[in-house]
Amino acid sequence: MEGPREGPRITGTATEASGASCVITTDSEGRRIARQSSHVQSIELRTYVFLDSLQPQLAAYMGTVSQGFLPIPGDACLWLEVSPGMAVHRVTDIALKASTVRLGQMVVERAFGSIAMYHRDQSNVLHSGDVVLEAIGSSVDQRSRCEVTWTEIIRAITPDHAVLINRQNRRGSMIQSGMSMFILETEPAGYVLIAANEAEKSSNITVVDVKAVGAFGRLTLAGHEGDVEEAAAAAMRAIATING
Repeated sequence: MEGPREGPRITGTATEASGASCVITTDSEGRRIARQSSHVQSIELRTYVFLDSLQPQLAAYMGTVSQGFLPIPGDACLWLEVSPGMAVHRVTDIALKASTVRLGQMVVERAFGSIAMYHRDQSNVLHSGDVVLEAIGSSVDQRSRCEVTWTEIIRAITPDHAVLINRQNRRGSMIQSGMSMFILETEPAGYVLIAANEAEKSSNITVVDVKAVGAFGRLTLAGHEGDVEEAAAAAMRAIATING
């Protein structure tokens, strides 16, 4: 008489028991998790920008383009840019599950993806950033260097020039004829945010335009000549700290 027939065997690679629950990871599941981990660690970190306290004008400007939770002055902010572009969804998922940060912006471009996270508590923002860096196998030191492609102070803007700038930039404050203007262009784009924030901390200037997405970041500030010169110096110091 034949004994009972054996069913198909399932081999396991790990067994974790906790009280009444038991989780078994099969060989196929283990391979899938390994592939996922390898995939995530292929993500390239381009920009990592931590802003300890958003200044009023920059917070207001970022709120005009935010599709998620709006930032308020004093919030800590972390801006991340990664490649390829669609990888930003995985980075967003990791960051939001790591702490109670709020997602303010997520942009998927042709080659890059960017997110902005906010929280009143700096430690929450930094923790989410640390978890993301660990997941993708990167560090702040491995982010792309900031290349300044153009920087200049233009003094005593003419009326025609001021009108065109104001018509092109509808989200920030207006520039008036006679003001001086500081312009900065960086690659990658996100680095203009720390330049704008530190410039606003240092001087009484007007934030006209801050574009932190795309191939290049562009910053336009305006004000009295002395104020603009002080803001420009603060912006360039902030850029210098990125490159160490």
